[in-house]
Amino acid sequence: MGPVPVCVLLSVALCVLAAVRSVSAEDAVGGDDDYTWPQWSVPLVREKRTVHLSNPAFSAPPQAELHGTCGIECQRGLPDPSVSELERLLSYETVYENGTRTQTTIALQGLNEATRSAWPGVDSSARSRRKREVYGVDTRFTIADKQFSTKYPFSTSVKISTGCSGVLVSPKHVLTAAHCIHDGHDYVSGVQKLRVAVLKQRSRRRGKGGGKGRGRGKGRKRKGGREEDNAIDNDETDDEDAEEGQEEGKGERQGRRRGRKGRSRNRRSADGGQPSFRWTTVKQTQVPKGWFKGESKNVSADYDYAILELKRSQKTRYMDLGVIPSIKKLPAGRIHFSGFDDDRPDQLVYRFCSVSEESNDLLYQYCDAKPGSSGSGVYIRLKEPGKKRWKRKIVGVFSGHQWVDVNGAQQDYNVAVRITPLKFAQICHWVHGDSSICQAT
Repeated sequence: MGPVPVCVLLSVALCVLAAVRSVSAEDAVGGDDDYTWPQWSVPLVREKRTVHLSNPAFSAPPQAELHGTCGIECQRGLPDPSVSELERLLSYETVYENGTRTQTTIALQGLNEATRSAWPGVDSSARSRRKREVYGVDTRFTIADKQFSTKYPFSTSVKISTGCSGVLVSPKHVLTAAHCIHDGHDYVSGVQKLRVAVLKQRSRRRGKGGGKGRGRGKGRKRKGGREEDNAIDNDETDDEDAEEGQEEGKGERQGRRRGRKGRSRNRRSADGGQPSFRWTTVKQTQVPKGWFKGESKNVSADYDYAILELKRSQKTRYMDLGVIPSIKKLPAGRIHFSGFDDDRPDQLVYRFCSVSEESNDLLYQYCDAKPGSSGSGVYIRLKEPGKKRWKRKIVGVFSGHQWVDVNGAQQDYNVAVRITPLKFAQICHWVHGDSSICQAT
């Protein structure tokens, strides 16, 4: 095959850039309420008692796939947990960098039916199932150009030394999947020396002759359609309105049609250099007791999340958490996440897809992914209440390929753990030490 025309490369690059937008063309015709983050009152998490435990063995092998998870039909038959059971499941262990650990029991205050039980209007019926990972045309996008991978929201993605991904939720805290550091019985080998890699920010120095994007002012336009370069996902893009949805709608359709050809050309078209990493040590790790085997039957997948506190604060912009009662009922019903898939070493991989089914605690979808993407922050983009400002928030943690029990048989799914008001309160307590700071979201 002969050389690829520059115009084709630019066209494909623009498709990828437009696809990172979070509002589609068909979304733009809906009402404002359909695009606004709902306001939720979340309960308070209070510490009751902290005790020291024996040091863990750090002997568990990393898990690529999870088995024996309670599926949608199974979850539908579970009784609502009591307050005491919720307090037990949301109690947590903390493991420190010196290998010691503690257990903290908690008390919940301000609990009501909306925050402890079923979401209003969630359809938990299972209809179609397909194998996860990559099937058919691979719809993932490699963000190989440092010019884009170090911009928000991609810059919030981190790589974890146990082979997973995560997302920054504060300058010092990373949200990831619990199974990336704990198998339900013991901590994964290597957790005692756990480290996190943050994408290095691109240089802000002005290049001679205006070379390769250095020193360009925000919003400055260039010929050939590349004026988007500085507009996409930088600190000022949250002010953009629904007009940008037309670009994503177009980019999504074209990106899917180009499929096989677009991805390799996109990688060749990268001109900003390969992403590089800055590693930092994890100071402590916190895991909910609901993840541990034996604490309660059939609910471990619901608690497949953990918080890592970094030893050093990061200057990279982080992403806030959000609570949404139903993603399927949003105009597009689509989620986004980026991670470091095993089959593309050291490359940031972005994807988006629609949620197919959802339960009170889990999101079922068919985003193309490979091991290594587990722990990625799943996000959507809606308007802030009373404003025209758009804001991305994390609504779940990508757990990965899970084998779940469906009527006594094992089926494979794509699963993400959704952020509920209870989990929001617990994570807020871990990050800030006081969940009252996040009492309303």
